[in-house]
Amino acid sequence: MPNVEYRGMNLIVPENDSEWREYVKTAREHKLVMRKCAACGLLRYPPSHGCPWCGDLGWSWQEVSGKGTIHSYEIVVQAIQPGFRDWAPYPVVLVELDEQRGSPTPDEGLRMIANLVKPDFTPEREEHVAIGKRVRVLFQDLSPEIALPQFTLTDEPPQGRVWRLA
Repeated sequence: MPNVEYRGMNLIVPENDSEWREYVKTAREHKLVMRKCAACGLLRYPPSHGCPWCGDLGWSWQEVSGKGTIHSYEIVVQAIQPGFRDWAPYPVVLVELDEQRGSPTPDEGLRMIANLVKPDFTPEREEHVAIGKRVRVLFQDLSPEIALPQFTLTDEPPQGRVWRLA
């Protein structure tokens, strides 16, 4: 896969990267996939070789809906990467995906980190971000080979207690 630039940073996924290559290729098809353990059936992210729950090395890719709930978030006030300085302050969210919610335990689930953006891929406003709000994946096409999964708010009712830092 060729090098792709995103906000001044080079995104490189080497051809021999067996953990991320298929994930990125599938994201370019606007599909979000996770590795599913062949032994216990649990999904995992990031796409590591061994299952973090049972240790098995067998797995397959499974498409997920890309819908979820903001589990936690941070508002980046001082961007370290120069390409994000014009975005600051901007939200980064930890999303618990609907698949496998509360599993393998009530305190664990299938979670991933991404930017929270508006449908035009600009950062969501800080006052709109809250734990419990519903989101869906949105794919930002960066090249013919790479798309970046990010999240955007939905009109769905929130799940659980909604709260935010004031």
